[in-house]
Amino acid sequence: MAVSPAVTTLCENPNEVFLDAAKLLLTYADNILRYPNEEKYRSIRIGNPTFSTKLLPIKGAVECLFEMGFEEAETHLVFPRSASVEQLKIIRESIAAERDQRLRGGQPVQPTAQATVASAPETSAAAAAATTSSQPLTTPPPAPSQPTSLESSMSFFVTLQSNFQHVMLYENPELQQKARSSIPHQQLTSAAEDKLNEAKKADPECKLGFEDFLVLELLRWFKQDFFSWVDSLPCSRCGGKTQNSSSLSPTADDLRWGAQRVENHYCQSCQLSTRFPRYNNPEKLLETRRGRCGEWANCFTMCCRAMGLEARYIWDSTDHVWTEIYSVAQRRWLHCDSCENTCDKPLLYEVGWGKKLAYILAFSKDQVVDVTWRYSCKHPEVLSRRTKVQEAWLLHTINGLNASRQQSLSPDKKKVLTERLLVELVEFISPKKPKPGELGGRNSGSLAWRIARGETRGADEGSSTQATAFVFTPTEKEKSDRLLHVRYNAAKDQYCRVSNNSEVIHSWDQCVWTKESVFRKVENDWQMVYIARTEGSSKGKISWKFDFAPAGLKIKSVSVMASSQTFHSGKVCWHSQAGQITTEFPGDGNTQSIQSLCGSSEFIVVAGLSGGEGETSWQHSQLFRQSLKQTEESSFEILIHLEDA
Repeated sequence: MAVSPAVTTLCENPNEVFLDAAKLLLTYADNILRYPNEEKYRSIRIGNPTFSTKLLPIKGAVECLFEMGFEEAETHLVFPRSASVEQLKIIRESIAAERDQRLRGGQPVQPTAQATVASAPETSAAAAAATTSSQPLTTPPPAPSQPTSLESSMSFFVTLQSNFQHVMLYENPELQQKARSSIPHQQLTSAAEDKLNEAKKADPECKLGFEDFLVLELLRWFKQDFFSWVDSLPCSRCGGKTQNSSSLSPTADDLRWGAQRVENHYCQSCQLSTRFPRYNNPEKLLETRRGRCGEWANCFTMCCRAMGLEARYIWDSTDHVWTEIYSVAQRRWLHCDSCENTCDKPLLYEVGWGKKLAYILAFSKDQVVDVTWRYSCKHPEVLSRRTKVQEAWLLHTINGLNASRQQSLSPDKKKVLTERLLVELVEFISPKKPKPGELGGRNSGSLAWRIARGETRGADEGSSTQATAFVFTPTEKEKSDRLLHVRYNAAKDQYCRVSNNSEVIHSWDQCVWTKESVFRKVENDWQMVYIARTEGSSKGKISWKFDFAPAGLKIKSVSVMASSQTFHSGKVCWHSQAGQITTEFPGDGNTQSIQSLCGSSEFIVVAGLSGGEGETSWQHSQLFRQSLKQTEESSFEILIHLEDA
C-alpha cells in the first residue's frame, strides 16, 4: 500500500506520541465511516482541548486530517460532502496498519528517520536559525517579542495547513479538464502569440515569453467575460436591490462545496431572503462564476493551472487573496489580481489601497513561501506588525510543511525549487519603489464596500489623481514622414500608432498624460465598455500630451475625433490647450480640425467629466462608449501633420 507523506511524517514521532495521535485520528475517521449522515462527526473544533493538545503539536497529525479530506472552516475543520470517502479509508488504513504493528511489539512499518524540520508550535529558534531565513535580509532579526498564545499559533498553523492542502485541488486532472472546457483557450493562446510577435517586432531584444502574454489575456477574459463581482444579489423574486443582513445555516449541499458561510441578502421591497453561499470549491465556482475576492482568486488560480501556467495561491492576513504566476522568461513570480485585472503591481495594496500588511504567504503544490516582502516598500513597519506568531516558529513550520510535501520529489525538482527560492530571497533584499500603476485605490466592489475596508486610495495619497506622464514624441519614422497618427479602440483597449508601423500599445492609461478619478468600465451584461468617473467622485479628468519641440518640428495641421456620451444631466467637456490658448471642440464622434494649434510645438487634449444624478451619477458622463464587438472602430483618433520649426 502506498503511504502518504503525511502518514510517513506521523510515523517519525516517538512510539508513545504516535500511538496516542493515531488512536485519535482513527476515531475521527471511524466516526465518519460509521455515521456518514451525522454532521457532528464531520466537524472538529480547532479550540477543542483534545485536538489542540494531542494532535496540533504532533508532526504529521493535522497533515493526515487534511489528506483524509478535511478542510478549514474558520473555527473548525470540516469533512465536506464532496470529499472522497475512499481517500479517507486509504489514510485510515495506513495509520491503522502502523499502529497495529507497533501494538504487537513489532518494528515500525514506516522509516523513522529524524525529521529535517519539526512543524510543532514549540519549535526552537536555534533550529530555525539553521535554515534559510524568510525575513528580508536588510532587516535585523526582531527583538524577542512577547510569547504568542497557543491559540494564536494553533489558528495560524491550521491556516497554513488548510491552504497548503486546498491548492492540491488545482492539480486534479478531471477538474483541470472541466476548467479548460470553460476557457476559450485557443482564442487566448492565439491572442497571446500575436501580442508576443508584436512585442518582438517592436523590440527585437524583448525578454518576455509566451506565458507572460497568456496570463494577461487570461486576466482580461476572466474579469471581462467570465466572472462577476457580488456585493449583494438582486432579489430572486422581484429583481430589486437586497442588503446583506445576516447569516443563514448552510445546507448539506452548501457544505458539500465548502460553503460554511451563507449570506442572507434580504429584499426590503418584497421581504424575500436570497441565499448567497460562499463556495470554496473551485469546481462549483466554475459553475456559479461569481463572488468576491476569495471566489475570484480561487477560481482564477484553478484556470491558470488548467492552462498549464505555474500558479500559486496568495493569502494575505489583512483579508485579501490573489494569484502569482511564474514567468519562465523573466525567471520570477508575477503578482496577478483577477479582481482588478492587474499584473506585476505588487505594491498596489500597501501604496494604492493603504493596507497595513503583516503576513502574505504563497501556496503551491510544491511549497509554501513567505512572500510578504515582495508586497511592501516599508519593511520595518511590516516587521513591527508581525506579532501573531514567533518568527522562528513560522520559519520552522513552513520548512516542515515543505519538507513533508517535497519528500517524494526528484532531486532535480528540489534543486529547481531551491534555486527559485534563492532568487526570491535576493529580490526581497531591497524594498521596491512604487510604479504609477500601483498608486490608485481599489476598483472591485461597491464604493461603500471599498470605503469600509479603507481601500479607496493609498494612505499617503492626498487625492485619487494619478499622473502617468506619458508624452507622445515623434519616432524616427514619424519625423521622416512628418506625420503622427494615433487611434484608440475602447473594445480592444489598445492604442494603435498608425504612423509608426502600426505599433500597438495596450491599456487606455498607458498613453495618458494625466488622469483624475476615471477608470475603464466594462458592462458584461450589456456588452459595452467606456471610460467614466470613479464611483463617488463629482468630477473626473483625463489628458494626452504631444511634444514636437525636441525633434525641431511644429504643427502644420491637427484633426481630432473624440466620442463621448452623456445621460440625464451628465457633462463632458473637450478642449485642446497650447500655451495660453484653449479651444473647445465637441466629442460627438465627428472629426474636428483645430486651427488654433497650427504653429505650436506642443499641445494637450483634455476631457472633463461631471454632472449626473443620484447614486449612478458617475455613469452619466462617458468617454469612448462602444460595443465590445466593435473591435475595428476607433473611439478616439488624432492626426497631426508636421513641418520644420
